[in-house]
Amino acid sequence: MPGGFEETTSYQLDKDRKEKVAAILASVFNALQEKGYNPVSQLVGYMISGDPAYITSYKDARTMICKVERDEILEALIRKYLEG
Repeated sequence: MPGGFEETTSYQLDKDRKEKVAAILASVFNALQEKGYNPVSQLVGYMISGDPAYITSYKDARTMICKVERDEILEALIRKYLEG
């Protein structure tokens, strides 16, 4: 059955893309913090809803975060967490 649940789909970012996502996350985090927001709460809101309004436009943070897919962000965050 094509497209069914019998097989596991593999997903992996290449090294350059991982670095780009990490740099964007760091910049967005700093911009949110500088504006007085709780960066973790704002990023969680964005990740759950997909609404870029959770991210400040200060220092082009909103534009930057929209350049990467949420699944790429999620992969980077999980990888960083699991690597310690």
